Amino acid sequence: MYEYLTNHMGIKPHVASLVAETEKELSAAFARADEVCAVNQMRVLKAMQEARLSESHFGDSTGYGYHDEGRAVLEKIYANLFHAEAALVRPQLISGTHALAAALFGNLRPRDVLYSPAGKPYDTLESVIGIRAASGSLAEYGVSYRQTELIDGERFDYEAIGAELENAPKMVALQRSKGYSWRKSFTVKELGELIAFIRKKSPQTIILVDNCYGEFVDEHEPTEADLLAGSLIKNPGGGISAGGGYIVGKRELVERSAERLTAPGLGSAVGPAFGMSRNLLQGLFLAPQTVAAAVKGAILAAAVFSKAGFETNPRTFDERSDIVQAIRLNTAENVLAFCKGVQKAAPVDCFVTPEPWQMPGYSHGVVMAGGTFIQGSSIELSADAPMREPYIVYFQGGLTAAHSRAGVVFALQELDNAV
Repeated sequence: MYEYLTNHMGIKPHVASLVAETEKELSAAFARADEVCAVNQMRVLKAMQEARLSESHFGDSTGYGYHDEGRAVLEKIYANLFHAEAALVRPQLISGTHALAAALFGNLRPRDVLYSPAGKPYDTLESVIGIRAASGSLAEYGVSYRQTELIDGERFDYEAIGAELENAPKMVALQRSKGYSWRKSFTVKELGELIAFIRKKSPQTIILVDNCYGEFVDEHEPTEADLLAGSLIKNPGGGISAGGGYIVGKRELVERSAERLTAPGLGSAVGPAFGMSRNLLQGLFLAPQTVAAAVKGAILAAAVFSKAGFETNPRTFDERSDIVQAIRLNTAENVLAFCKGVQKAAPVDCFVTPEPWQMPGYSHGVVMAGGTFIQGSSIELSADAPMREPYIVYFQGGLTAAHSRAGVVFALQELDNAV
């Protein structure tokens, strides 16, 4: 492959050699990703078999979508997979932010308190919550928000969290992935320990986990939570789902979320599949393999760019809980060069140059490289960065390990060109 890159795709020999030599050092880490993939493939298979998935479930539904058996089986499979009482899996959920907003608005009421024990959430949720002023936010509806900062940006401050829980907040929101921050992504074990602590201190508090980017990276999911939410154009869609999101958890809480998505009194009973059931199911079946490919690409990126002199998070052999690899590039020029390289490795729009723009929901301009088959699909090879100091780029995805590897090579070459 590396000879092909140098002979036919214009990659400099010293760039290809650095990546090739680095990859030889990662066989044990790659083997671990394959082991996790194998377990998760069996988890998905078992969930589909237990739901008695049939070809008849691939049919279409329109209009109200009443009695859509394919949708019902899809949601049964998700509930089985996440050990949940119920699931809402719908193409009408546009993104992870939308799924989380449905769960938040569906289960919070005026004078309730939403609490984050790990600092601010992902940028797009700031407007949803009202941390950043926005029309229709939770704050406008009289929902208060509190947060506790991490210790050294890494560890939960259990003492401060315990003090906040004395006031029994209505909901605790936990974000598994790092988002646009430099903190570590929390492992399923770490989330489970915090959830147990919350349960002991404030049993009535609803616990919501933002599971975006984390599905199938571990052999388990943070199923101790009351609600989990995520996007189908990330991990669980397997690169096949053209859109959609999911919310799983306790039946009553999921149904309240559904009523926010549709309307009170309608809830989960309506919502046509628009012929997407087969793709959503096939994407879920492929997801463990696709996620493993993305994890391998993230490991390789950490190793290569560490050797190139950049700080990475997580580091090469750290335990991983999501597919995101953060790389501190230090300058705006480096960020743009990196994203230019990832775009050049894309199958779609490889000829365009990414430029920062003011994306809806973000406080800073964001540059995104993503020549993807599905718009915004971050399980496909992509890289993005808010254009602010210290200029951190977030690399993720790759439907195949070979393509994720190519993204690393092209990004490194563009950085090399920029020197």
